[in-house]
This record gives sequence, C-alpha cells and structure tokens, in this order.
Amino acid sequence: MDFTPTEEQATARDLAARIFGDLSTHERLTAAGTGSDAELWKALCEAGLLAAVEDIGLLGLVLLLEEQGRTTAQVPFAASCVYGLLAVSAHGSAEQRKRLLPAIGDGTVVVTGALPEAAVRVGGSGELSGVVPVVPWLRDATHVLVADDGHGLWLVRTVDARCEPVELTAPWSAGRLTLDGTPGEPLGERERPGERAGERLGGSDADVAGAGQGAYDDVLATARTAFAGLQAGVCAGSVARAVAHTNTREQFGRPLATKQGVQLRAADAYMDTEAIRVTAYEAAWRRDEGLDYATHALTAAWWASEAGSRVVHAGQHLHGGMGADLDHPVHRHFLWGRQLDAYLGCGSEVLQELGALIVDGEGDA
Repeated sequence: MDFTPTEEQATARDLAARIFGDLSTHERLTAAGTGSDAELWKALCEAGLLAAVEDIGLLGLVLLLEEQGRTTAQVPFAASCVYGLLAVSAHGSAEQRKRLLPAIGDGTVVVTGALPEAAVRVGGSGELSGVVPVVPWLRDATHVLVADDGHGLWLVRTVDARCEPVELTAPWSAGRLTLDGTPGEPLGERERPGERAGERLGGSDADVAGAGQGAYDDVLATARTAFAGLQAGVCAGSVARAVAHTNTREQFGRPLATKQGVQLRAADAYMDTEAIRVTAYEAAWRRDEGLDYATHALTAAWWASEAGSRVVHAGQHLHGGMGADLDHPVHRHFLWGRQLDAYLGCGSEVLQELGALIVDGEGDA
C-alpha cells in the first residue's frame, strides 16, 4: 500500500483547501443557514475539481473531501462525485458516460443518491414508484440515483419526481423523494438472458454491471469510503479548533492545554481521527487499484461512525461552556459528525454487516 498522493492528487487537494478556506468562512456559513453555498459550488466547478475526480480516483476524492470536512462547506460535492461522476464512470453505458460525465464535471448536472434505501418498485414499462423519506442534497440535485427492490440502479430527474424539503441534523439541503409512476433511466445496460453482472467490487465491466448486485454494492462501498474521508476532515477541523481554544484559554493563570486531562482527551481525539483517515485511505486505494475492498469500506465506515462521534463530542467538551453555544463554529463540526455517524449505517449496523460478510467467506483478505 502506498497512500502518498500523486502530483495531480496533491495539486487538487491544495487547490481545494484554498477554495474551501477562502469561501467557507463562519460568516458565509451563517448566512447560508441550512442551504448550500451556490457561489462556492460555482468556484469548485470552475476550478475543475469535480471533473478532476475522474482522473484522481477515489483516493483523490477522499483527499478533497477531507478539505471540505475541515470547513464543513455546504455544497453537494461528495454526493455528486460518488453517486454521479464515479457511479456513471464505473457502471454507466458508453452513451451515459459521454452524455453525463461532462455535465456532472462542470456542475450543470448535480446527482445525489437515495442509497442504501431500496424501497423503489419498477413497473413493466420502467416507471418507478416508492418513497425515500430522506435524501441528502436532494434540493440541490438535478438527478437522483435510486435502487429498486432488486438492487438495480436508476437515474431519476428530480423535475419528474416530487421533492419536499426536510431538515437533518446537519445542513445538507435534504428532501423527501416521492416516485409515482416516475420515468427512470437504468444505469448501464440491462443484462441480457444468461448474463450476470460482475460481483467483484471495483470491477470495470460497465456495460452489464448497472443492472446487478455488483454495481449497487460498489456504489454503496464507494459512498461509505468517501463519506468516511469527509468525516476525517470534520474531525480534523474539530480537533484543530479544540487545540486552538485550549492553547489560548486560561484557567487559574495557565492555558487549558497544560492540564493533563485536556491533553489526554485531545490525544484520544487525534488518534481516532487518524484511524478514520487511514482506513478511508486504504479502502479508496484498493478500489483505485482494482482490488477487492468490501470489508475495507465497511471498516472505514465503522471508524467514521464510532470514532467520529467520539471526536466531535470531545471537541465540544474541550470548548467548555462555549461548546454549548449553537452559534459557535465548533458546533457545526458536532452536527456534521453526528449526521455522518448515522448516514449509510451507524456503527452497530455496519459492524453486523461486516461480521456477516466475513462469516460468509465473501470478505476480502
């Protein structure tokens, strides 16, 4: 394993850090409320960062999402890259890749995902019916990737569906998706009789994988890995704020950072953050290398859920009474950390899924 970023990945990460740092400020986040920042989204697209993900891979995306998480920037970057650019690139048909990838890359098409929900039914003519109670960034999306009850993947235009705003713990511009005989476009070519989609996660047989379990598993594992990277950034930002606060806040004439209890709590939070980061890196690297990564993605998701929750609670605790202020910047990290704790499966659910995968002998070595 080699997690050293390529020159292209490092350049993209540094550019993302600069854009997020300049535009995702406390004042702008306060003004945005629970919505997304259209100016920031435009800047990211014009800089070519979305389009670059196709070349820098999942590990490169994780590096970019770390920078987003540090600033809790309110844009659908993770969703559109995972459920749009990477999903279409890996599992879309040649026609879908040609038509959709440029538009996703320049931000005119924004894709989100209704995974891991699989409550959608498919009619005889390909119309879709069902309700997904919560879809993050649905209010920003032009398309949503949904899974039917057979785990086939479909792209639905949001203008053809009913989308109602809902609020989550974190400001993710979420919505309730209702499909009622809604037209959908299958991702990839439909399987022909006697054919079977590739089941190895990270497979490249895009022309048949869209209809089968393999594509669903790959997209879900990719999402879990990417959002684990986002959680690593959220936690790193929380720890950085806690360190800055405890180094400047004095009690009885001494900085809080000189007290052993504070040092131990901060050290635990730092180590938890590093565990989230390295497991996300490993899962992303394996996918980019075309290796099995099912158990690695679940491991990263478990760390993001369990350790992420500990870190953002510690961040608030180390701020003392200021940590209880809902308007304090560290509170955003708490909200994002708690939301990511539950998104795509909380720790106990992910651990159960990981155990079942290992017992069944399907986990990678």
